[in-house]
Amino acid sequence: MDIKITLPDGSHKQYAQPVTALQVANEISPRLADAAVCAEVDGKLRDLDFLLEQDASLTLHTFKTEVGKEVYWHSTAHLMAQAVKQLFPDVQVTIGPAIEQGFYYDFDRDRPFTDEELLQIEERMKELIKDELQYSRRELSKAEAIDIFKNMGELYKLEILDEIPDDETISTYQQGDFIDLCRGPHIGNTGKIKAVKLLKTSGAYWRGDEKNKMLHRIYGISFPSQKELTAYLEFLELAALRDHRKLGKDLDLFSFDEQVGGGLVLWHPNGGMIRHLIESYWKEEHLRQGYQLIYTPHIGRSDLWETSGHLGFYQENMYSAIEVDGQDYYLKPMNCPFHIAVYNSGHHSYRELPIRLAELGTVYRYERSGVLHGLMRVRGFTQDDAHIICRPDQLDEEVEKLIVFSLDMLRHFGFEEFLIYLSTQPESSVGEPEDWDKATRSLANSLDKLGLQYDVDEGGGAFYGPKIDIKIKDAIGRAWQCTTIQFDFNLPHRFEMQYIGADNTAHRPFMIHRAILGSVERFFASLLEYHGGNLPLWLAPTQIVIMPITDDQEEYARMLNDKFQLLGFRSQVDARNEKVGYKIREAELKKIPYMCVVGKKEVEAETLTLRRHTEGDLGAMNFDEAIKLIRSKA
Repeated sequence: MDIKITLPDGSHKQYAQPVTALQVANEISPRLADAAVCAEVDGKLRDLDFLLEQDASLTLHTFKTEVGKEVYWHSTAHLMAQAVKQLFPDVQVTIGPAIEQGFYYDFDRDRPFTDEELLQIEERMKELIKDELQYSRRELSKAEAIDIFKNMGELYKLEILDEIPDDETISTYQQGDFIDLCRGPHIGNTGKIKAVKLLKTSGAYWRGDEKNKMLHRIYGISFPSQKELTAYLEFLELAALRDHRKLGKDLDLFSFDEQVGGGLVLWHPNGGMIRHLIESYWKEEHLRQGYQLIYTPHIGRSDLWETSGHLGFYQENMYSAIEVDGQDYYLKPMNCPFHIAVYNSGHHSYRELPIRLAELGTVYRYERSGVLHGLMRVRGFTQDDAHIICRPDQLDEEVEKLIVFSLDMLRHFGFEEFLIYLSTQPESSVGEPEDWDKATRSLANSLDKLGLQYDVDEGGGAFYGPKIDIKIKDAIGRAWQCTTIQFDFNLPHRFEMQYIGADNTAHRPFMIHRAILGSVERFFASLLEYHGGNLPLWLAPTQIVIMPITDDQEEYARMLNDKFQLLGFRSQVDARNEKVGYKIREAELKKIPYMCVVGKKEVEAETLTLRRHTEGDLGAMNFDEAIKLIRSKA
């Protein structure tokens, strides 16, 4: 009987005898076979030499797919571990996954890897690539696997094996003299890796637990061509220049202090001013959109978090309880239960809905030290939270308003390109099927009505409701998560939210949780990196600096400063005893949008010489002309 292989486009291939996925790829196109990284057979990932012995659906993944990249980078992680073991035999290997961009592997050794050692490892990897070593899969019993890794002296692999059920089949992969525990799949051979670069090292606790031993992690990246690697390294250089941590230090915006605590942000005056401007705009726009601003506590009794379910499914991310009057209190990891408490503090008629409650609420979540990353990943952060409580018949209008409001607000900060995702019901979820259908249709209908392009993430919703995610694209192609519009069927049920309908009976409202900026901290970092620190004029902490050439012009400079400030500009005078060229260079480094130079000629003519950051001299003009020009470019 023939074997029928169904391809993604619906076409079929017929075979009289079993064939490998690679053979099918080669029949379709030798170029496809050369580019293929792994196969997906009936929804399961397989090596290319997997034998197709019965009817099956087949998808071939190349490096261009997300799955293909993951397999490619995971295979390179194995290659790196092999090179490390050859060069440093006493090192213990632990785990080495693919990550969003590249891969890493954690090693146990008595000291960190040096830059010189990274170069040695990289060179050995290139030698192993030339050998075109095959990645060979082997399935064996747990007892057999234990014997192998015990003989190798790999203690971490034995610890991993100890946690696997005795009756479970174990798989290993071997290339040359290196064997590793792995589910797979992997690329065919090391020769498929055409370009590789080891990027950096860092410390990492075993299993991410501070109580465990500190390991030494090596990060790397690989590509099917040198051209792609070169482009990526150039991208990294651009990203480094835009790194919000560097910009935060250069522009004196924020800092961290271990004495205060890891992941807790100290906002400096410049950063505080930018944050004030962001939050003031946020509040003004929400009031215009019919939201009511509320403020809620930073801690809540354990009863609250038991009702919400956080103590049941989120406690590992919450800080330890604080005992007050014999009761346990917890720092809030989310604002939602407090907003519901505000709603539940009174009785509501259907005529009152929708009710839109909004808060810039600071929350606290325990993040492991190894994942803290500037403002992007912190332990205390402020969310621009809002909850819309509405009737079923109000859903479509509210969702549409939300999407328009979100995009308008993001555009005001200078963002222009967006990636939109609609995430649907996962296998495990709460809520009635008809509510899921209605909520999902409302999200989709609103996106369609507004003519917005979006991708559907099937099964990617939270267990408590479908959602829309909006990501912003920056100047170098990166995507940052911002807006989330999320239905919640869980908390309204847990907190027994109600309104009295037109039929004079109690009904459960729909609740939409939404955050436009996400967290203020992460949004601030994204904003800095998107603009490379060159913020729009309305967000610049200092908009104009006035520079007298000598002390004789200081009085005139201060008079100009007063006039700018009366018009609402954030200006200052740089009257230091420094050459004007030095002051200009410093203002450029601080990315101050405008510089006004005043010397003897300007005083006599009652003018000023205006300069624009990155553009240079705009010429001499009077004060009113300068104001008109500045406002025209704002």
